[in-house]
Amino acid sequence: MDAVFLARVKFALTAGFHFLFPPLTIGLAWLIVWMMRRYHKTGDEAWGRTARFWLKMFAVTFAVGVVSGLTLEFQFGTNWSEYSRFVGDIFGAPLAAEGVLAFFLESTFVGVLLLGWGRVSRRTLYVSAWMVALGATLSAFWIIVANSWMQTPAGYEIVGGRAVLTDFWAAVFNPSTVPRYTHTMAASLVTGAMFVMGVSAAFLRKGRHVQFATRSMHGALVMALLGSLAVGMTGHGHAVQVARTQPTKLAAYEGLFETQQGAPLVLFGFPDAENRTVHCAVTVPKALSVLAWSDPDAWVLGLDATRREDWPPLAMTFYPFHIMVALGLYFIVLSAVGLWASRKGTLPGRKWLLTAMCWSMPLPFIANELGWIAAEVGRQPWIVYGRMRTADAASPASVVPAGQILAVIIAFSVVYAGLFAAWIYLLRRQVHAGPGEATTEAVSGGPDSASAREAGNGSAE
Repeated sequence: MDAVFLARVKFALTAGFHFLFPPLTIGLAWLIVWMMRRYHKTGDEAWGRTARFWLKMFAVTFAVGVVSGLTLEFQFGTNWSEYSRFVGDIFGAPLAAEGVLAFFLESTFVGVLLLGWGRVSRRTLYVSAWMVALGATLSAFWIIVANSWMQTPAGYEIVGGRAVLTDFWAAVFNPSTVPRYTHTMAASLVTGAMFVMGVSAAFLRKGRHVQFATRSMHGALVMALLGSLAVGMTGHGHAVQVARTQPTKLAAYEGLFETQQGAPLVLFGFPDAENRTVHCAVTVPKALSVLAWSDPDAWVLGLDATRREDWPPLAMTFYPFHIMVALGLYFIVLSAVGLWASRKGTLPGRKWLLTAMCWSMPLPFIANELGWIAAEVGRQPWIVYGRMRTADAASPASVVPAGQILAVIIAFSVVYAGLFAAWIYLLRRQVHAGPGEATTEAVSGGPDSASAREAGNGSAE
């Protein structure tokens, strides 16, 4: 067994599992802000119950995300000690900022929202919702700063075999930070919106909590469409940055083996690294040159411009990238059709569309994972692009032997399976319980009786 390979598997397992949750909490947080704004402005308890329902979904996901994220940072000291020694002066700053400036902000105001309902004013709850969303968004920023520095290092110099920070802001805003951050935020909005869309569609299909589902669905459809369009635009900007700073990764994305003038865009095909070709390729002539350099006759570097030993694993870069793009296009179409049907008032009667929304709930999670795989595998064999190879970054096998790493992988797999099952169980229980029960005022025929009776329908079913 190879200790470096197992260390990579372990980190991929923990990072991949953790990455299921932050995009959902970010997207949900901003939808909750919108709902809390309606509640704050109107005082309508129906909007309050709507926000609280999704807040409970957020809280469960946030808790699992925190637990799963803790194991990531410990690995830098256990399995990746050489990497930590090389970049510790740089890598520690954004991780510390994430904890001090973002995580504590988010977690504090999550507590206010969960425990302060009925104890503090609507204005305080509304402000707290904003703080949670800002905290989640800032937390992602600092994590992406750290990862982007690994992709496009800047603001440092090598002193005594270590990367030493010389310009904090150059390191923070390295060439890939803004493109990657905006793309990730847009994807997070889509993830949260399509989650809310899917749950709301399930209620509408069954005729349960129709008013609640209709309220939730409208905001989710708008966010899903705008977020999907933003994913496309920011993804293009990110690809332009990759063409300039990581041309080998772009060549792997597109299966471009030879440097070409007027390079075609490969829509799909089957890359063959051995024979240096893409079988059954479906291409758009000159489109890659246009997208990367805004010039149909521009030269685009192929894999032939890089030594063979510096190529990333081709299949694990090419396929995830293209499937991710296809899913992004699907999200645009689904949300646009759904918003059109919602505007016309025909959405509840379109069972096929509601079914598609339900089945599409997992797809943004898959797209996020595929994007992460394409970005991280496409960087290989470098852990710090052009500076440090992944094989040189692991802890010595004599210190952390392969057998111990394998045992931890097995243990983590069992624990993560349990966490995932618990997360699904708690979400399903919340969906089954519905958005709330009828209030005393509603039962006695108060002004909110209709919406409260609707909200309590789930308990009778």
